[in-house]
Amino acid sequence: MTDLVDYQLNDGVATIAIANGKANALSHEVFEALNSALDRAEQDEAVVILTGQPGIFSGGYDLKEMQKGPGEASALVSVGSKLTRRLSAFPFPVIGACSGHAIAKGAFIMLSVDHRIGIEGSFKLGLNEVAIGMTMHHAGIEIARHRLAPAHFYRSVINAEIYSPEGAVQAGFLDEVVAPEQLMTRANELAQQFRKLNMRAHKETKLKAKAEYLALLDRCIEQDAANLGLMA
Repeated sequence: MTDLVDYQLNDGVATIAIANGKANALSHEVFEALNSALDRAEQDEAVVILTGQPGIFSGGYDLKEMQKGPGEASALVSVGSKLTRRLSAFPFPVIGACSGHAIAKGAFIMLSVDHRIGIEGSFKLGLNEVAIGMTMHHAGIEIARHRLAPAHFYRSVINAEIYSPEGAVQAGFLDEVVAPEQLMTRANELAQQFRKLNMRAHKETKLKAKAEYLALLDRCIEQDAANLGLMA
């Protein structure tokens, strides 16, 4: 089996790439590999670039796992929420290099990192949960509320509006859009800028700025798990 997540360290920058088939689906195994890669990045004291495959960052949770039953779906959502919580508080800067479509959990990851770069093209970004019959979980609502522009929060979470890359910048899923061939060049350029930050100050300011949000997210993760009878 090929690695589901690739890790490359170069000049103080850890590039973490998800590689799990056509939809870059997020399964338990992918989350485990992502957490292992983030562990390595912490040990390497590296700025992180998180990316996907050409044309797709991620289409969201692995539907095969989600369709097994409510318990299995809730367990995967819980693991996914904990990953986005980890990204939100990561001690080093994290850049999302959105290599194409970012739907559902793929979009939630973009909402949880420090800076997001998308690419031009006919790509879709957004939260489609309500459109496919899923009531949005508490953690997801608060992740979206934390980062999306207020008008787009409603349109995205409640109306399941899907955005073009340019629209995703206005909504708050992305910070900037570049030509596809410039994505990793721009991400690395930004990573080198971030390397000049004082990392202790970056970490402490991030935690101070997000203290109430992170505490809320912890409560939401527990609430989501409790709603389906799982241990948080």
